[in-house]
Amino acid sequence: MNFKNTFYSHVFFLLLLVLCSARAAAADTLLILGDSLSAGYRLPVEQSWPALMAKQWQQAGKKTVIINGSISGNTVAQGLERLPELLKQHNPKWVLIALGANDGLRGFPIQNIEQDLQQSIHLIKQTGAQPLLMQVRISPNYGKRYTESFAKIYPTLAERNQIPLLPFFMEHVAIKPEWMQDDGLHPNQAAQPFIADWMSNTLSTYINSP
Repeated sequence: MNFKNTFYSHVFFLLLLVLCSARAAAADTLLILGDSLSAGYRLPVEQSWPALMAKQWQQAGKKTVIINGSISGNTVAQGLERLPELLKQHNPKWVLIALGANDGLRGFPIQNIEQDLQQSIHLIKQTGAQPLLMQVRISPNYGKRYTESFAKIYPTLAERNQIPLLPFFMEHVAIKPEWMQDDGLHPNQAAQPFIADWMSNTLSTYINSP
């Protein structure tokens, strides 16, 4: 028996066990791909609902890591452009797509919005991650026909791709003036704890993490 070879074989086996154990113990990651509604527009980052939710989960002993990849002003196309690098960097288990409000408010073509969201879903699935799609609704600035067509994008994509469709948290926030910033579009600091609680409860239906 070659003692030297046997020794190194044992060392290699032990290192492999350590690496496997570390990977098994690694936290799962939820990536939030959104715009100003998730980025905490005009608020300190630590006061945004994703940061508050992350703190809640940490205190509750959940191992899920929350990465907030939201950028104020982002359209669906801009989110799609950033997505490959975010997927590569964070290797998430779940990706919440919360985009489209800026597209709708600018009257972008419905077909383009749907195509870019579909491509985002496709990229996420390619990595083995679970896409979660949030319903987005807009004010009827461009008329009833456009508004209804925009709203239908989300359930259509959810059904086509067999992925969860989450409700739009702004429907619970926008009805309370005391929770809105003076622009009438963005939730203020007072609204963030409610959104964090509401999103935590909603996401727990789809995210089974210790």
